[in-house]
Amino acid sequence: MASLDVFNSDAFQLTSLSAAIDRAPYLPTFLGSIGIFAPEPVRQRSIWVDERDGALSLIQTSANGAPPKELERDTRKARPFYVPRIAKSTTLHASEIAGLRAFGTESEQTVVMTEYMRRLQRVRNDIELTKENMRLGALKGTVLDADGSTIYNYYTEFGITAAADQTFDFTDDTADFPAFCRGVARGMARSAKGAMAQGSSVHALAGDGYFDAIIQHPSVNKLWLNWQASAELRGIDPFSQFTVGGITFHNYRGTDDTTTVSVATDKAHFFPMNAPGIFSEVMAPADEFIPYVGAPGQSVYAMTIRDRDRDAWVRGELYSYPLFMCKRPEVLRFSTGTLV
Repeated sequence: MASLDVFNSDAFQLTSLSAAIDRAPYLPTFLGSIGIFAPEPVRQRSIWVDERDGALSLIQTSANGAPPKELERDTRKARPFYVPRIAKSTTLHASEIAGLRAFGTESEQTVVMTEYMRRLQRVRNDIELTKENMRLGALKGTVLDADGSTIYNYYTEFGITAAADQTFDFTDDTADFPAFCRGVARGMARSAKGAMAQGSSVHALAGDGYFDAIIQHPSVNKLWLNWQASAELRGIDPFSQFTVGGITFHNYRGTDDTTTVSVATDKAHFFPMNAPGIFSEVMAPADEFIPYVGAPGQSVYAMTIRDRDRDAWVRGELYSYPLFMCKRPEVLRFSTGTLV
């Protein structure tokens, strides 16, 4: 019969368990999978971000012997940020352990470890969903907490005015959506001031209604049908993405309730890819726990807390200290579609 004594093994110590849960498969998330948030491990929760505003300028011609024009110094500001904490736990009670029987060739520790890790994985999935919500917020310029309150508004933090909503009327059959996309992409590139270079590309997360309106619009429909036929030949899901006017639109699938983590059905949010320095994932250390003070941050930390007074339960706790940043919110664009 299984017992709580198995939690005395080294497998449940802070460092070992953190490594184990970090290797465990987690809930797939689109924004986490495309790799636009470059990981930046740091050694403390408080960080500073330097802002430097360099500019190109024409040089006036001058006569031989005249002093050259002096280069103007870059203006530079440093802005502080504090990395937030995500934490959640699950408790395994002695009465539940008693109901687990080792069978076949499985050892007692294997059976208990399997159940314990299954529960920790559910907690890990919630952490990953929370991170996806933060990534989505960073792409919109404002990272929100689970209750809808603001963690960081990057427009406010960097003193940037958000670009105006770029409306497209899908009910107008004469409108040119590819031309609209080219205008959006050009505006983003100019706002980037060199952060978007050759090799950078523009992508958009589109809500269901916006995406469907794109492929049904007369200026796009023929392109979509050709793309769809080609995608079927390649064995690719034709509904996953579609490129038009130089922008790749992703029909973003959030949570099944379409509200917890989602893109509004009539919205599209534009962002650059392969543009280093715009997005980053700051990973701070678990400075609440001595083994990790001053160490580079990692994705997740796991630990086991045991009821030492009555030996009645063990609690698994997971912690993560991420800050998903958009350091150049002026490049972000969004659009509202007038739907059919």
